[in-house]
Amino acid sequence: MGSMADELRRRKPIDRMIAEAEGDHSGPLLRRTMGLWQLTLLGISSVVGTGIFFVLGTTVPKAGPSVIFSFAIAAAVAGLAALCYVELAGALPVSGSTYSYAYTSLGEGAAYLVAWCLILEYGVAVSTVAVSWGQYLNEVSDTLFGVTLPDVISQPPGAGGWFNAPALVVVLLCSLLLARGTRESAAVNAVMVCVKIGVLVFFVAVALTAFNSEHFSDFAPHGAAGVTVAASGVFFSYVGFDAVSTAGEEVRNPRRTIPLAILLTLLVVTTLYVAVAVAGVGAQPTGRFGEQADAGEAVLAEILRNVTGTGWPALVLSAGAVVSIFSVVLVTLFGQTRILFSMARDGLVPEIFRRVDRKRHTPVHNTWIVAGGVGLLAAFVPLQHLADLTSLGTLIAFVAVALAVIVLRRIAPDTPRSFKVPLYPVVPVLSVVSCLYLAYLLPGITWTLFGVWLLLAAALYLGFGRRHSRLRHEGAPAGDGTTAADDDTPAEGDDATATGDVVRPQAGKSEATPPHA
Repeated sequence: MGSMADELRRRKPIDRMIAEAEGDHSGPLLRRTMGLWQLTLLGISSVVGTGIFFVLGTTVPKAGPSVIFSFAIAAAVAGLAALCYVELAGALPVSGSTYSYAYTSLGEGAAYLVAWCLILEYGVAVSTVAVSWGQYLNEVSDTLFGVTLPDVISQPPGAGGWFNAPALVVVLLCSLLLARGTRESAAVNAVMVCVKIGVLVFFVAVALTAFNSEHFSDFAPHGAAGVTVAASGVFFSYVGFDAVSTAGEEVRNPRRTIPLAILLTLLVVTTLYVAVAVAGVGAQPTGRFGEQADAGEAVLAEILRNVTGTGWPALVLSAGAVVSIFSVVLVTLFGQTRILFSMARDGLVPEIFRRVDRKRHTPVHNTWIVAGGVGLLAAFVPLQHLADLTSLGTLIAFVAVALAVIVLRRIAPDTPRSFKVPLYPVVPVLSVVSCLYLAYLLPGITWTLFGVWLLLAAALYLGFGRRHSRLRHEGAPAGDGTTAADDDTPAEGDDATATGDVVRPQAGKSEATPPHA
């Protein structure tokens, strides 16, 4: 079976990965139901969350009006990574996103750690966002009906309550929708994305009526250092577009659709963010942003209240935030379940994560297990201070994607690619350097917690993943990953009737109907 080093370096063959995604005449486990429109809206939904609703309150005090450049820098860093994602998505239209790309290029050990970076990114992001859902829901309910939930059931322990019931509810509702089907989830998500884009456009239109160019006079009070530090904070608002690539096996014409959806997502989101920043800074002096954030006020809502002198625009914004949070939880849960699905297919996590309902074509067990873990975190743990962990996990994943582009250009130059990164290798190298620089700017406690998380991941790999790896059981060499090591012998603990992503009934037996959601 080779040495430990060989096992960590072995790569999953590209042709095998694509064959698993395509299935055979028995039918694929995941159904291709999404087109460019639905996938782009999924990407926008995963990026435009609560971040833009509060990020100006924490970044304008650091950068002043030049926070606009901070948004542009964060967009450029995300854009470099996006170009790398586009090339890999066009070459490997499969589920699993960065994990799958790393498995074919950097090896099993790196892929496993990258997967846990993604699980951290998605899991903490869902929990953090879900925690704030009840706050906005309370604000809307109080304004309309004069009723709010008591802290004891709307705040987690340590924040004034016993558990955060709204956070648990929103996670369970999103999981129920995901379990019912990808097509239904995409349709609901499309409506919610239109609502939150409309709310942000509404904010820009109202705020621009009070635009004052004098607010930009002291453009960069803290110099370039303030701009770059603010960029590391703003980057959190761009996290999530990689969720588009997790849908590789549920998209029609994935080699074309996924790359276009990633680029369109980043273009729309960057335009929205810069417009919101310009309108917000133009509507009030920069000193007010820090004061509002320190007072726990919703900055954008306060700007609208001050500009109009009435409360209804703030109500509209809060209602938009409620919808926005729901859609972010929905899409982020989707991405996390698909990563675990891909890992289970490779034997690196328990087989239950890749069981797919034959009627709904969704990984139902996977969805509810993830919902349980994330829901409990959101309900019982105050996670707001862990937001930087989401950014760090994402930045490391972006580094892995850029490296995967470089490695695959070397070991698999003839693999069909619907798009190639321009100015290669400059773009992927710049992506690595810029992501590491933003990661360097994050607080030391974030790195400490991240190190603990990776140690836990390494222990799980040694305890389960290494022993159950399909490539290990099939005796796959640590080769260049360009040829398949086909062996129909199932890995330890796998259903003998399941191979790849296709379920075949045993001879002489009827197919059992699995439990439905």
